[in-house]
Amino acid sequence: MKTKKKVFDFINTNPIFTKFIYGLIILNVISIILESYNEIKIEYSSQLYYFEVFSVIIFSFEYVLRFWTSDLEYKTGTKFLKRLKFSTSTYGLIDILAILPFYLPLLFPFDLRVLRILRLFRLLRIFKLGRLSKSMKTITSVLKDSKSELSITIFVAFILLILSSTLMYYVESDVQPEKFENIGQALWWSVATLTTVGYGDVYPITGVGKFLSAIIALIGIGFVALPTGIISSAFVERIQSEKRKKLKQHQCKCPSCGIEH
Repeated sequence: MKTKKKVFDFINTNPIFTKFIYGLIILNVISIILESYNEIKIEYSSQLYYFEVFSVIIFSFEYVLRFWTSDLEYKTGTKFLKRLKFSTSTYGLIDILAILPFYLPLLFPFDLRVLRILRLFRLLRIFKLGRLSKSMKTITSVLKDSKSELSITIFVAFILLILSSTLMYYVESDVQPEKFENIGQALWWSVATLTTVGYGDVYPITGVGKFLSAIIALIGIGFVALPTGIISSAFVERIQSEKRKKLKQHQCKCPSCGIEH
């Protein structure tokens, strides 16, 4: 039990191990980017492969240790339930999905297209930073705290997208049947307009369509600003809360007068 506790503390709190895994994840992301360049992939294919093997060994070993010590992470339940809880947790799934693309082709023959899709799962390794990075933890925490407000915004956005794309379909489908053939195609225009991106590949040409497009574009300005404001205010509130906690930790009472300094 003492050995397990030491391993648990090592993989979760040891700064050297944390920085090593952190750096390895960053290098893996860089490696995936470099592999997209054919000249680099051809010239350094063996080095990239050996680095991938080394990374998978480390990440696999890390996963085994986290799985083994997961009964110390959770307070309630049997050892089996605790390990099952870890395996099905967000970070547990990210850990296993980050290494599976390497092992699956060794066990099962895959089509080249499926193999490429599996290799894309290696990008999930970047989400492992959420366990190690304080910034990622803050972002995740802020999004969780704001999920009710953001869910309302997403719901309103969905309604606006459906309404605007449906209206534009009925307004423009007769004069532009190739661009507004159905509501699904009109939805692409609606997304580009409401987010104020405006690619310009699909746009209305009738007077009513242009007027409707202008209204939707104006609504889109507020729609984009709303979730940004929600997240920004949550970030400011979290930062201020952490500052207050730090100030309280550094405050001490005077033994003679009892005043905090």
